[in-house]
Amino acid sequence: MRRKNRRPASPLPQRNGVDPVHLRLPLEGPWPTVRAYLVERLAAVGAERVDAALRGREIVGEEGPVGPEEPFRPGAHLWFYRDHPEEVHVPFELVVLHRDEHLVVVDKPHFLATTPRGRHVIETALSRLRHSLELPALSPAHRLDRLTAGLAMFVVRPEDRGAYQTLFRDRLIRKEYRAVAAHDPAVELPRTVRSHIVKERGVIAARELDAPPNSESRIDLLEHREGLGHYRLRPLSGRTHQLRLHMSGLGLPILGDPVYPVVLPEPAPDDFRRPLQLLASSVEFTDPLTGREQRFETRRTLRAWTDPEGWAGEGWAGGAWAGEGGS
Repeated sequence: MRRKNRRPASPLPQRNGVDPVHLRLPLEGPWPTVRAYLVERLAAVGAERVDAALRGREIVGEEGPVGPEEPFRPGAHLWFYRDHPEEVHVPFELVVLHRDEHLVVVDKPHFLATTPRGRHVIETALSRLRHSLELPALSPAHRLDRLTAGLAMFVVRPEDRGAYQTLFRDRLIRKEYRAVAAHDPAVELPRTVRSHIVKERGVIAARELDAPPNSESRIDLLEHREGLGHYRLRPLSGRTHQLRLHMSGLGLPILGDPVYPVVLPEPAPDDFRRPLQLLASSVEFTDPLTGREQRFETRRTLRAWTDPEGWAGEGWAGGAWAGEGGS
């Protein structure tokens, strides 16, 4: 049986892996023309840009381009491309580790956002993959922070997305991370850290409350030398910034973290010198569609551990970024 009010397919293709904007006109209202509604609805864009788009036949309905005098039609569908500010290219390769009919697994570099959000739209893993792999329906199975490198999973078909998202929701996927932070022999490891984390929309840093725990992380020290530690982190829940917050709470903030323990001034968009030393290193799960046991491992490393002298040359000095104070 056909589902009512189903959105019609867009007459505009993706551009650089990004979907066009879709608008549905209200079912009733005082606007005599489509233009009048758009000028009100897109006030932040401005009437001049709306008029230019209508003259240029950039706004499309189900029956074709919409002109400046198009009458308002309740419930009509419109599509157009959003004007995006120029983005700084993230000059690091996005490596595809696995691809089949259901799943794409990639090794994401630092600084590349997983999905379009805010000022990062085209320079995202999802947009790059949709374009390069010619998979316009590709969608993320989960999110990996823009500053975190390593393994990220994407679902090829929309109807399969729920099955893979359930792995994360029900904690049926085993994830490990690697991190580099200061070494403090007074911090007893391994240990399990539990806390109640909240992340408010529009606020950069998450915070911990005195409430029943909703997050859990297992933290192990793998090696240490010259004041630095190489850590294995295993999140048993998936709260935003969980590992970064838990490490900072132990007095061991991850190197290159611009948020924990304090929010630092944001670097220039083209400043890629100080990547967060956090890496999603492995994922292991039973594929919910094929039943196969799957394990994927990153090919990336953390520079502060593999090349400490080079890392020090970028501004790391004795446990703090030069000029930024202690941690």
